[in-house]
Amino acid sequence: MANESWISHYSPSNDFSLANIPFGIISTPEDQTLRPAIAIGGFVLDLKTWLAIVNKEKLADVFSGVDIDQLDHALSQPTLNGFAALGRPVHRIVRKGLQDLLHKDTPYAELLRDDENARTKTLSRLSDVTMHLPMEIGDYTDFYAGYHHAYAVGVMFRGPENALQPNYTHLPVGYHGRASSIVVDGTPIRRPVGQILLDPKAEPKQPVTGPTRKLDIELELGCFISKPNKMGESVDVKQAEEYIFGYVLLNDWSARDIQAWEYVPLGPFNGKNFGTTISAWVVLADALEPFKVKTEIDNKTELQEYLKGEEDKTVFDIKLEVDLTTADGSTTTIGRTSSKYLMWSFPQMIAHHTLGGCSMRPGDLLGSGTISGPGGVEERGSLLEMTENGKKEVLLAGMNARTFLKDGDSITLRGFCADDGKGVRVGFGRCSGTIYGGPQI
Repeated sequence: MANESWISHYSPSNDFSLANIPFGIISTPEDQTLRPAIAIGGFVLDLKTWLAIVNKEKLADVFSGVDIDQLDHALSQPTLNGFAALGRPVHRIVRKGLQDLLHKDTPYAELLRDDENARTKTLSRLSDVTMHLPMEIGDYTDFYAGYHHAYAVGVMFRGPENALQPNYTHLPVGYHGRASSIVVDGTPIRRPVGQILLDPKAEPKQPVTGPTRKLDIELELGCFISKPNKMGESVDVKQAEEYIFGYVLLNDWSARDIQAWEYVPLGPFNGKNFGTTISAWVVLADALEPFKVKTEIDNKTELQEYLKGEEDKTVFDIKLEVDLTTADGSTTTIGRTSSKYLMWSFPQMIAHHTLGGCSMRPGDLLGSGTISGPGGVEERGSLLEMTENGKKEVLLAGMNARTFLKDGDSITLRGFCADDGKGVRVGFGRCSGTIYGGPQI
């Protein structure tokens, strides 16, 4: 099979199959240096160490057309920013070269498969490495492209006639988030403290300060920027794909009660800036190309010219899941949906983001906004929707129930694309975080 590897216990149905080759930043107990790696099956390949071992002339055969010195420098850094900045043509060649290196019928067997010394120095089990933020994130923008989430929340607070703001179908709505509190999978999240209006109907309005009582999740897809645009220049939507490095799962933790009091008139602040979790492995844009589909959202609004692309297939059919694990270890899958329910594509988000001349840089992160499906509670991407802002409970395993998150709860997002006919799977691994209590004020 085309998707078979010589890696021990490899299975094409693994998230990190040969069809994937995601990039991340690792350290090991033996070497605490942060360095780039790829995941393959249940293993990781330390790229920095492997490039140092292999003769440069042989590397030139594996990565034909790539400047090996430039690649070696980029893959010796503690983040993937330098590699991302090399651009999608280089990413494409490097990914293909690594696929050939790891294939069961590899033409480069002497460079790793048949070299015991190289395998010992460069291959580690996934369970034996520590994962770190893959990119140095300069800026973070969170969009609101999940139509069903936007509509459901709008109905909840404004009724069906005014559920969507007049601008929603004309442009990708977004706001600037906080990059400093973006953390990698597995990082604990402290319950935030803020001002809360306990009785919205009371006059005069008098908030209290304390820990949030409505701690929520947002199931999102994150997109990393690869190459920059100059300040004052916009990115053509037809060229925007070339500015994308890859994708991660993203949980934009939200304190709904803090957010409700503070967001008028300038938008979310402390209700959103305390933590955003992303998955550790960046799935390259090319790995997801076979899973592009037409958006399921029929936007009948005539778009402005700068948002009109040439492709019919603009979003991915990524199967998304949300697990909630309580402090006693009981796990329930509380949500299942797909990223095909995004109304706006990431190229459209980039075109809109740069329309006024905003410069973007390698490592900038875009969030899709909460992704929900058109079905019932099980297709919703936030507890706000699932519980109708706390009016109903989500039933969990072990006789538990939730309206919002309790201390000790863990949330795990998972996502994958699959072509069962070809035995191909491209996954993201996990995006998880556990809530712990903060100071009582």
